[in-house]
Amino acid sequence: MFRNIFPLAILAGICIAIGGTVNLRVGGVAGAVLFAFGLTTVVYYGLKLYTGTAGFIRARGDWGMLAIVLFGNIMGCWLSALLVSYAQPDCVEPAVNILAGRLSKGPWACFLLAIGCGFIMTTAVEFARKGKMLPLLLGVPVFILCGFAHSIADAFYFLLVPAEKLLQPYVLAVYVCEVLGNFVGCNLYRWVSLPVRK
Repeated sequence: MFRNIFPLAILAGICIAIGGTVNLRVGGVAGAVLFAFGLTTVVYYGLKLYTGTAGFIRARGDWGMLAIVLFGNIMGCWLSALLVSYAQPDCVEPAVNILAGRLSKGPWACFLLAIGCGFIMTTAVEFARKGKMLPLLLGVPVFILCGFAHSIADAFYFLLVPAEKLLQPYVLAVYVCEVLGNFVGCNLYRWVSLPVRK
């Protein structure tokens, strides 16, 4: 499983980093809209992205797969951050500002913001699997402009930040809360609708 999933997860992380790079350089509504290229690429090629996978966990063995996906996504973001910080150093300062904003909100607020992102992403992926890409193209700028937290995009932003600012225990607490919040958001509809379906 690792050999099949891990490369696709790394590539998905790189795709998100591409979207993150354009968002850092352009910013505003345009940057949020252009970020959608990363997510549409992930869906089109069938890559493995944490927020595109977490809402579809069904079996016990899927948990191991989800951990591999998350690790691979972070590795893809790390590799991308190394390249971008060298070749596009103007991206570092806005990434520092994003990290500072997350830290000022704190872990609990980031958890709540990540729920909104997870809900949007699973909804968009559900539509995309049925050949309807518009919700994906709209969903990405919606979560960015709402200030919702996407754990993989934030992995890229955080890893762009200089080590002295990144290596703080509080950063890890915020990030773990984003990962958990994304998971809750990705599964929100399924958990709420399950009693109704029964």
